Amino acid sequence: MLPSAPVARPLSGLALSYLDFCRVEKGLAPNSLYSYRIDLARLGEKLAGAERDASAADLSAYVEGMYGDGLSPRSIARHVATIRNYYQFLTTEGVIPRDPAEFLAAPKQWTTIPKYLNREEVERLLLAPVANTEARKPIALRDRAMLELLYATGLRVTELCKLELAAVERALGVLRVTGKGNKQRLVPFGESAGEAMDVYLAEGRGKLLKGRASRHLFVTARGRAMVRQTFWVLIRKHGRSVGIFRRLTPHVIRHSFATHLVEGGADLRSVQVMLGHADISTTQVYTHVAQRRLRDTLDRHHPRG
Repeated sequence: MLPSAPVARPLSGLALSYLDFCRVEKGLAPNSLYSYRIDLARLGEKLAGAERDASAADLSAYVEGMYGDGLSPRSIARHVATIRNYYQFLTTEGVIPRDPAEFLAAPKQWTTIPKYLNREEVERLLLAPVANTEARKPIALRDRAMLELLYATGLRVTELCKLELAAVERALGVLRVTGKGNKQRLVPFGESAGEAMDVYLAEGRGKLLKGRASRHLFVTARGRAMVRQTFWVLIRKHGRSVGIFRRLTPHVIRHSFATHLVEGGADLRSVQVMLGHADISTTQVYTHVAQRRLRDTLDRHHPRG
């Protein structure tokens, strides 16, 4: 079910049909559908409901107007992607004779270096849940297992929270993960993460469930699946407890996983598969991280650095 978007004009029937197509045929996640809904609502509002009759000039003017509205290049680029996909759908379905968004230009975006933790910080964070006298409590064991698995696999936080028991192939050391677009992939994990899961399953999960049933691997004290908002709070709490006060999110751990792989010599194609990136250009940002580390190494260790 799609969340309702805060818009003044109701979505047109064509826009609703496109959202249904994205949900059923493309298998997009609710968050992606929500973003599409907002973009299409804005388009319908600005074009006074006449988006079906829009020309290439109309759409170019619409995009130009976004700059005046103060939207960031990243937000505008997302809007442009939505518009392109929408009009491609209308053209394919025969609703309009030609695609007016075919050559619609998106703003140039600067590639930003992702934030990540160094290896010493990662070690401190992974030990944080079990670093006190309550180390054997079920919640501590669960948090330790979640952090270990997150760093071992680079999963998205939603993928981690939705992970089911049946998706864990412990003997093979792999997870069957369902990612964006309902695409499945196999992701390996190391023995450290496996051992943390073993302890959690043996001593923690049953105590949290208290006889209740759940298909999910990570559960709360109420017996429900962990949700990403709660995990965001937990990861920041554990970070603060070991002196990591920067804006810590699950995605920082995902970036740390990928960065450390590339620094260790992993090829980009392998990292792309493990991260579940549809396009390797998304993964290439980590080469910039590795190059920056090489620059730092040269400056610190070369006699004329």
